[in-house]
Amino acid sequence: MSKKHRNIDPHDVRFFSGRSNPVLAQKIADYLELPMETTHFSKFSNDNLFVQLGASVRGRRVYIVQSLVSPVSDHLLELLMMLDIAKSAAAHDIHAIIPYYSYARSDKKDAPRISITARLVADLMQTAGATRIMTMTLHSPQVHGFFSVPADPLTARGLFADHMLKNSKSLADAVVVAPDVGSAKSAARFADLLDLPTAAAQKTRISDEEVKIGSLFKRQVAGFRHAIIYDDEIATGGTVAELSRLLVESGIEQITLICTHGLFLGKAFARLQAIPQIQEIITTDTVPRAPENQPPNMTILSTASIFGRAIRQNYLHRSIGELFDFGADQ
Repeated sequence: MSKKHRNIDPHDVRFFSGRSNPVLAQKIADYLELPMETTHFSKFSNDNLFVQLGASVRGRRVYIVQSLVSPVSDHLLELLMMLDIAKSAAAHDIHAIIPYYSYARSDKKDAPRISITARLVADLMQTAGATRIMTMTLHSPQVHGFFSVPADPLTARGLFADHMLKNSKSLADAVVVAPDVGSAKSAARFADLLDLPTAAAQKTRISDEEVKIGSLFKRQVAGFRHAIIYDDEIATGGTVAELSRLLVESGIEQITLICTHGLFLGKAFARLQAIPQIQEIITTDTVPRAPENQPPNMTILSTASIFGRAIRQNYLHRSIGELFDFGADQ
């Protein structure tokens, strides 16, 4: 075992994956030099789900990796059942590793008679048996407060900054752009890593696929040639398409899209490919994507090392401040 991982006892740990993102789960296990245990999934004739962990967890530290991607409800139930199994089988502690926590977008009561589902799902995971939650880039900081067990929201902006510094010929005429005021602080932290200025758009959402961005935003990007749009996730692409259109009208000649969670649903790629100034799309593997569904200008960076480092630091009871999403160091 390599020196940097020698303090993790493989006999003390059980590492499992749900069916939503097994490739990332395996990469995390490989980074930690831990075996991936088998999990058995099937359905009964009445459509009930059957889950069985394939290794004893009694007295062990259990790690379960599951992204809440489509079909979200099925993958959420898988995760809850795996947590409950580990709890019932007397695991020492149980860590839910959720690279993409999709319900984080349901973080407020902005209409009558609706659920704040981000909080509900957090409560369900605690009830099922999770003693610690680890995720990547929540939609808003307030979601962190919905968890009643220790929760670690990590960030991939260090990965993005390293990629930009290594692969961009020059960033002298670039500006980092936040699609809305809510993401302005996160964009500013990313811009600090590149020593770049920032601009924030004023966005009004009209529907799930349509937004309106204030014209005052154009003044903030005047004189720049390269815009780096930095967001937590891209779903239908409506926001970044409208934002890109305004940036081009403002004189921007090159656009780089960066998002942690790249869902790219429906007509998202068609919208983005219709804007030739968008030269690169950079995202991570928190949301799995098959190579055949990946456009040629897309770069996918793996978050395995970030999760691996955070898991190791937690195991050794050390700080993970430098990996923390809302911290100032990363």
